[in-house]
Amino acid sequence: MDATLRPGLLTCRLCGDPLARTFVDLGMSPLCETYLAAEELDRMEPFYPLHVRVCERCFLVQLPEYVPPEEIFSEYAYFSAYSDTWVEHARRYCQTVIERFQLGRQSMVVEIASNDGYLLQHMVAQEIPALGIEPAANVAAEARKRGVETLVSFFGADLARRLASEGTRADLLIANNVLSQVPDLHEFASGLETILAPGGVLTLEFHHLLRLIAGRQLDTIYHEHFSYFSLHTARALLSAHGLRVFDVEELPTHGGSLRLYVCHEEDGRPEEPAVGTVARAEAERRLGTLEGYTGFSQAVVEVKRDLLSFLISARRQGRVVVGYGAPGKGNTLLNYCGIRSDLLEFTVDRNPYKQGRFLPGTHIPIYHPDKIFSAKPDFILILPWNIKKEIVDQLSLAREWGARFVVAIPRLEVIE
Repeated sequence: MDATLRPGLLTCRLCGDPLARTFVDLGMSPLCETYLAAEELDRMEPFYPLHVRVCERCFLVQLPEYVPPEEIFSEYAYFSAYSDTWVEHARRYCQTVIERFQLGRQSMVVEIASNDGYLLQHMVAQEIPALGIEPAANVAAEARKRGVETLVSFFGADLARRLASEGTRADLLIANNVLSQVPDLHEFASGLETILAPGGVLTLEFHHLLRLIAGRQLDTIYHEHFSYFSLHTARALLSAHGLRVFDVEELPTHGGSLRLYVCHEEDGRPEEPAVGTVARAEAERRLGTLEGYTGFSQAVVEVKRDLLSFLISARRQGRVVVGYGAPGKGNTLLNYCGIRSDLLEFTVDRNPYKQGRFLPGTHIPIYHPDKIFSAKPDFILILPWNIKKEIVDQLSLAREWGARFVVAIPRLEVIE
């Protein structure tokens, strides 16, 4: 059965059942990483529905595949190395797994969706053989500059079989924040099983659906994310392909993530107590019933109303409000709320790729962070709220003229 979810054939990409239940409908939105050059502002800009469903059988939360991954990820605007918080997260992870699984020069580490080498650079520094697999050629080029061997390709069963036939199987297989970006889950999971060496460990990180719901994190929903996972749905997918979760960590990243430790089904590793702890937490939030998915739609409406009320009030008082960051999540929030440059004059970002361009849909201009110090705004809306501490620290000098920081999620907060 073809369980791929496509417009006009709304079936669950995990179990194949028909999809009829709405989780949340955020209206129409452009692709969140399609930053526009000035000459593109007068051209037609495609918008797609952000109408998320939940499967009534397996409870996978998902979006249709309106745009194939090749159109989204072949050239990508997200570079992980521009976030100090994220690079440090990767360094700590590498230190942990090297020690826990006794990785060394005899080991092979493979990372799927390896981005700009922000993580594997730490393996390379320890002289541990590593291979990155990254579909975006422009991002992969940055990884190679860091000394990370990188294959420009989408990962799937065919590539896994080819690499395995050539002798490349992973003692540690890393797939951080990529599972949600895969439209064909079964083809991807089959590839994971193929390339994972006997006795090897796969680690998966993804934004935890439980935290998304509890934290009203509507801005983590966008077209680049096809699915939104709980431990329950991730285990169902992995189990269907001979893989077993033996440990799990709860992480603060992205507003609350899970890191799964996975092995082949026949591997004798014991299941750690943390797996049961997270499973029980999901059961308590009723994520195994439809009841657990009701109420989110109304919660995100409150986020929208509170943010708009704040911005309108600030502008009527003659206050200047600007943004910090140009993340994909910020574009979901701004487009859902209908915010344009009359309410948010501009935003800034450390990524040179985005500077001088405009946000998709809203056409808010993006500048270098120094623009904040010349404009001296009254309020700075932090769009990547998940790293707000890093940003407040970076912009500490803004307090000298009385600027205050604002976040909209999980609820509107003015940081004094």
